[in-house]
Amino acid sequence: MDIGSIASLATNMAQERTQQEVSMAVLKKALDTEASNAMALIDAIPPAQSNLPANLGQNINVTA
Repeated sequence: MDIGSIASLATNMAQERTQQEVSMAVLKKALDTEASNAMALIDAIPPAQSNLPANLGQNINVTA
């Protein structure tokens, strides 16, 4: 191998590593965005209102 091919190989490896780092950064940003969107959807859900009388929904019949 001559000096030129070694330098070219080193440059290509550095560029590939940089591309991988950029791809990982974009992936992490996308995951963070999706997580914040999911949390916004969860927070937008109104609390459940209980329309049952006080005596219903308190016991479970396990002998049926």
